Amino acid sequence: METSGLKKNITILIHILAWMVIGLVLFVLSPLSAGVGRPIEFWIKQGIMFSFLIGIFYFNYLYLIQNTLFKNKTPLFLVINLITGIVYVGVLVLYDDLVGMAEIMHRTFRPNVPFVPRPRNYYWDVSNLLIFYMSTGISTSIAAVQKWQEDDKVRLKLEKERTNSELSYLKAQINPHFFFNTLNNIYSLTNIDVDKAKTALLKLSRMMRYVLYETEKNQTLLSKELDFIHDFIELMQMRLTKKVKLDIQLPEKVEEAEIAPMLLLPFIENCFKHGISSQQESNIMIHLEKTGNELHLETKNHIFKSSENTPEGEASGIGLINTQRRLDLLYPGKYALTIDKINPENEYRVHLILKIK
Repeated sequence: METSGLKKNITILIHILAWMVIGLVLFVLSPLSAGVGRPIEFWIKQGIMFSFLIGIFYFNYLYLIQNTLFKNKTPLFLVINLITGIVYVGVLVLYDDLVGMAEIMHRTFRPNVPFVPRPRNYYWDVSNLLIFYMSTGISTSIAAVQKWQEDDKVRLKLEKERTNSELSYLKAQINPHFFFNTLNNIYSLTNIDVDKAKTALLKLSRMMRYVLYETEKNQTLLSKELDFIHDFIELMQMRLTKKVKLDIQLPEKVEEAEIAPMLLLPFIENCFKHGISSQQESNIMIHLEKTGNELHLETKNHIFKSSENTPEGEASGIGLINTQRRLDLLYPGKYALTIDKINPENEYRVHLILKIK
């Protein structure tokens, strides 16, 4: 509020100073430069002209443009300005006739020459009309630029709010999806190994704290995200059989950076969701490394069609779709994502390069 008031006061001050300079140069210094003293009637006329220009400037700027031009009433705007310009020149002509300005100015500049009435020289009237329309043109330009800036601010604000709402919606979808799959895994463990199920629940509780507190932020530390991934993979390993061969390469320590929370999880989760078979040997590869300001994630797993026909398998696609949308919103132009799912080896391959700081 204080900043807004300060900006408003500065704007008013700038307007006052600008009009003072314009009035001084055009209506005071310019006439005085001729080196001849001007009569009081002349200075009154200058005051009328200057006051009229200020009045039409702010009438146009504050009222007319807002209620005609910005409401798609351009013809009305032009007609009013045309009529007002004619009235402006008419007032000056009427004033000249009432005070006898032509004779007064003749006596000022040629005191020794008799005054002979002549037809009015409309050159000065046309000049005054051009000055009038220059004033309305400047006020129109300023108002149009300000409206464009305000509209652009509103557009950016609405776009930001839409993006934030969409991101919140995407995270709200990812989190329940993740817990849905994880709880299913723990439920399966209870029928096989109760101790493992208890250990899994402890890990899950730690992961839940991460989800509850870190995903509320736009960014989290890369080290925390890696800890979360470590926990997740260990949780998945508890239910794997010897038929599943894992090739996991995650850095133990990493140069700290910031990353959107739970951004990498869906790619890793997808490996365990679609890359495991109860009847065939399975191979899962997950490689993650940070080089400079680039984070590289590579995953590879066999595609087993049977898992895609289950409700859980169909639901798992939500995570990948939402993650790609989050990448578009959070890292535009800062990531490269390659997904290869049509190849002779029948593998699902993901390669993500993400620029982070």
